[in-house]
Amino acid sequence: MKIKSLNITKHASILLLTTLLTSCGVETSTTSDIPPPTATQAARILTQATFGPTVEEITRLQTIGAGAWFNDQFTKPQSKHFDYVNQALSQLPANTNIDDATFIQSFWKQAINADDQLRQRVTFALSQIFVISFQNDNLVNRPRGIASYYDMLGSHAFGNFRNLLEGVTKHPMMGIYLSSLRNQGSNGTAREPDENYAREIMQLFTVGLRMLNLDGSDTTTPTFTPTYTNDDIKGLAKVFTGWSWGGSDKSANRFNSSITDTNPAYVDPNRDHISMQLYPDFHESLPKICPTLGINISASVTGDESMKIALDTLFNHPNVGPFIGRQLIQRLVTSNPSPGYISRVAAAFEAIPGVRPRGDMKAVIQAVITDSEALNPTTDRPDLVPPYTYNADNAGKIREPVIRLSNWIRAFHVVSKSGNYLVGRTDTPSTSLGQTPMRSPTVFNFYRPDYQAPKTEATKINQVSPEMQITDELSVFGYLNYMNGVIQRTSSTNSDFYADYSPELALATTANLDLLLDRISLLLLQKNMSPDLRSKIKTSMT
Repeated sequence: MKIKSLNITKHASILLLTTLLTSCGVETSTTSDIPPPTATQAARILTQATFGPTVEEITRLQTIGAGAWFNDQFTKPQSKHFDYVNQALSQLPANTNIDDATFIQSFWKQAINADDQLRQRVTFALSQIFVISFQNDNLVNRPRGIASYYDMLGSHAFGNFRNLLEGVTKHPMMGIYLSSLRNQGSNGTAREPDENYAREIMQLFTVGLRMLNLDGSDTTTPTFTPTYTNDDIKGLAKVFTGWSWGGSDKSANRFNSSITDTNPAYVDPNRDHISMQLYPDFHESLPKICPTLGINISASVTGDESMKIALDTLFNHPNVGPFIGRQLIQRLVTSNPSPGYISRVAAAFEAIPGVRPRGDMKAVIQAVITDSEALNPTTDRPDLVPPYTYNADNAGKIREPVIRLSNWIRAFHVVSKSGNYLVGRTDTPSTSLGQTPMRSPTVFNFYRPDYQAPKTEATKINQVSPEMQITDELSVFGYLNYMNGVIQRTSSTNSDFYADYSPELALATTANLDLLLDRISLLLLQKNMSPDLRSKIKTSMT
């Protein structure tokens, strides 16, 4: 496949710059724990903590300092996706086929313009850990429900992990996705409770597969100690029985109502976005025993109390801090955090009497983004064999396609003619990004945290590069072709959104060329443009 030839327009230089920089940008940082940060340091923080730096926000962060910026973001009102989706759907003609379009519009609208950038960015990270997806046949036509689920992640993003875990567990969209909704106990029959959610809440949402030290390493090597066994799955599956649609009663008809049922006698019109409720008649009447986890719930304990015991046990498991902390580091900062980095974030998850409770997400998030390793592009890694040094050229992470696009959109003040940012689905790797928010192909996200790309330098030293799992020759060309078309759009083209390049075009002269390259390097590479890349771009532009 060939890249489409570039039209020689007034935007050709910007197209070349942005296509190169966004496709090979690395999220790295330098030391900056003393406000006010430099422009470069501010750009690095904003790359990790928002959907992309802007010149205005870089200046603001420099002015108020990092601590004040985080405090301000923590207090911003949440921008709700449900409100946008609900309003958009209410304006559609009757019998309109409803799909994921309105949610995708809301995602880009908030990613680009929302004041609560930190919350929106962390919510996107959480959505890739606590995965549900429009690709599920039972969810594709439920944008209200998925918008509600996404907002639920956002509402707990700065709260407590224990509440987040319960919100995920009781949301009907997760109930549909991992088949815990309408899950029944045996209650004297040969029926076995569905084990899907019981397995994934352990494997993906809390403790992982193996016992960990605080720094993320296995507690025993070279073998590992499993966090749970099949008996734990079976015991925990019994806990998650008897939960189904929320509503005004707990009748069998309401419990058993199908995904497509609309009978108003027992189907609440808001059931897609109100929490599931317990139906005692369908809850497992036998004891719930998880020997490895240490759960032993007698048959007399109610379903609500059984869930509380199970979630409390998982929440207090020593693995949760390092397991979830590492994934948040990977989604926001770097693919390969050192053991020290993981342990510092895991320590922020722990309680400090009189200061904060266990699972304080504000403490965890701030620890992730302001850690010395997040802010320093040069990190010696004696834990690797052979010993290795990360620097500004090889630290950080590959920016996933959605983040690359959002970086460009925010950096160049993209305008939507309709106000709805009609980006649409960007799944197809041959023609667009190979990734659309909330359209993961599996519960394991678009890529696994431990993915190692074959025959790469990272793999040679046993390091991971998750985003490379959706990167290949086809997706690289598809991305370049997509950006070729997107970047050259203007207010006169037949497109909903276009960039405002006036600040860059004002610098597009021979005399100001270095200033233009400095500006682009700051916005897209945190001033980390290599001399070779800078020379090639400069030669092309002149």
